[in-house]
Amino acid sequence: MEPEDSLLTIHVLDTASGLPIPGLCLHLSQLEDLSQQWTELRKSYTDADGHCPRLLRTGQMKPGTYKLSFDTEGYWKERGQESFYPYVEIVFTIINETQKFHLPLLLSPWSYTTYRGS
Repeated sequence: MEPEDSLLTIHVLDTASGLPIPGLCLHLSQLEDLSQQWTELRKSYTDADGHCPRLLRTGQMKPGTYKLSFDTEGYWKERGQESFYPYVEIVFTIINETQKFHLPLLLSPWSYTTYRGS
């Protein structure tokens, strides 16, 4: 379970196996307003349950545009599985930094989907 002080939570599931994806590398970046360049805020890995604890805590989240980038190619290669997407990027906007944001990623070798959960 994600810590209470984490306002941004993710959960990555392998829909082909029906299991969480542990050890998936991800990068969290924020779009800078003036330069329109991405600044990496954090590199992390999913835990045994497919979560990434403490990605952004209270006080770290600011209004703006963010990007989560997942190294899906590495995950599938480790399993000897061909896949179509070498990485997945989820770009989202935070307007109210006091709200919780839960972003599940449902992944298979040939497709992915995401949504804003609660």
